[in-house]
Amino acid sequence: MSKNTIKVVELFAGVGGFRIGLEGASDAYETIWNNQWEPSTKHQDASLVYRARFGSKGHSNQDINTVPTADIPDHDLLVGGFPCQDYSVASTLSRSGGIEGKKGVLWWQIYRILNEKGNNRPSYIFFENVDRLLGSPAKQRGRDFAIILASLADLGYMVEWRVINAAEYGMPQRRRRTYIVGYRENSNVSRQVQELKDWVLYEGVLAKAFPFKPKDKTLSEFEIKGTIKEVSDNFNKEGKDSPFGNAGIMRNRCVYSVDAEAVYDGPVMTLGGNIVDESLVPEEFFIPQDEVARWEYEKGAKKIERTTKEGFKYLFSEGGMAFPDSLDKPSRTIITGEGGAGASRFKHVIKTASGRYRRLIPIELERLNMFPDNHTLHPDVTDARRAFLMGNALVCGIVQQIGKSLYRFIYEKEPVSTRPIDIKRDSQPKLNFGLFSELNPELKINKPKKSYTLDMNKSLLVGFVKEDNTDYFLDGGQTKIYYTGKTKSFPSTVALNKLYYFMPYIKGKGIKDLYLIRIARIGCKAEIHPESNDKDPRLVFELEYLESLPNYMMLKPNIFNTYRNTVLGRVMGEIE
Repeated sequence: MSKNTIKVVELFAGVGGFRIGLEGASDAYETIWNNQWEPSTKHQDASLVYRARFGSKGHSNQDINTVPTADIPDHDLLVGGFPCQDYSVASTLSRSGGIEGKKGVLWWQIYRILNEKGNNRPSYIFFENVDRLLGSPAKQRGRDFAIILASLADLGYMVEWRVINAAEYGMPQRRRRTYIVGYRENSNVSRQVQELKDWVLYEGVLAKAFPFKPKDKTLSEFEIKGTIKEVSDNFNKEGKDSPFGNAGIMRNRCVYSVDAEAVYDGPVMTLGGNIVDESLVPEEFFIPQDEVARWEYEKGAKKIERTTKEGFKYLFSEGGMAFPDSLDKPSRTIITGEGGAGASRFKHVIKTASGRYRRLIPIELERLNMFPDNHTLHPDVTDARRAFLMGNALVCGIVQQIGKSLYRFIYEKEPVSTRPIDIKRDSQPKLNFGLFSELNPELKINKPKKSYTLDMNKSLLVGFVKEDNTDYFLDGGQTKIYYTGKTKSFPSTVALNKLYYFMPYIKGKGIKDLYLIRIARIGCKAEIHPESNDKDPRLVFELEYLESLPNYMMLKPNIFNTYRNTVLGRVMGEIE
């Protein structure tokens, strides 16, 4: 390993949660190659976002099953959040000494890469999975985790793990996940491990990152015996409780584990500390008054009679959930179905200062996973898909803390990062145009039609016109160009991929003329005023006139006194 550089390969990269966390921990972490592939879908949203934020260099958007190990550069740290699947082993491949798992189970791609790298396999590994991994499957509790540990032991790794609920360590979301960190024998870290008990409880990478106290009478010590195939067939065949505690270590297949109880007395981030000002929230996220009762029903306790395929009737019951969600606590776990307007017991709903109920917007979901604001903002990714991506993501703050701890053990010095994770969030966030540096400057194109019908559900943006531009917007021209303010003066809650209609707000008069936003792009004032030398990036709207209201309407901009983000029906409904 070169001095103070930890070369990282990120598998199942999603939108880059591991990368953000590690870069937030230390500048030493350098992601040199990454893979993200969403099966069974043409639209690779996560890959689009990843490339927009980090660039295309070293990015692979193909099925990892088809990527030869030789195409993956040698590295120091392999990371990835792999899905919980059926890890059972079909057979042992005697010729290669490899293992044949079920097709499509991504754990075996991790194993394949580590195995085929041979002596060049990474010194360190860092994985994330759901908390139930330690107890699956139901008929052989702990078998899947035993297979993972045994296969890593056979490749020369010692492994520690913890189930961590991010909220128990001050982070803004209740999200329990299993974190697995491994060290090759003779690496800088493994050489520091003496007693397994002391490492797990007090001295190890995870214990230093997230201190805990062991629960009484939960100690479990045993050896994972047999070939991987034998582990698959026979581990905990009696179906007892899983022998794995939620904090543990494995070395040479010998396991020491306990159940952990978090110890933390630091600052606490809450749902309320991560929401944006009500004036910036698009109207579609508010729940109409006539739909509130439906949401209350979905969130409430209920008993429902259901019938099986065989005709057997049974009573399905579920407990009540908070409605609305509490703002002074961490949020509940974000799930992939968080997007969309339909009522659901699992989606978050908050009550605003004005008394209205609303769903969370994408930027708020990003904050609850401790991503940078608008990390998933992309012209080709819908709000619902942005929510899906956050439902699949991890809490970056957990990775950051583990990354710091790992760095300390490798180098025996304090890590320094120029990209720490931001934990103070602005309730009136501005758009950072640097997000689009890797993209085509034309962010949204709406093709004009010879004849048109107004769509009342389409987005309408009202924009304030400065006095020196008023005559320009009143001269009757069919095409116009509107420049937003300089960098970080445009609200980051406006969905750029929904931009459609625009109405200029004329001071003292209001709004009257309706335009189609033909192109929304990144540009600068120097395009039309070269003498100004003003090259700061701005959002630029190339507009085409459609029609005018009979009279001016006083609909004042309510965002930074400059914009109003609504739908066309909001304006047209008032003049009918």
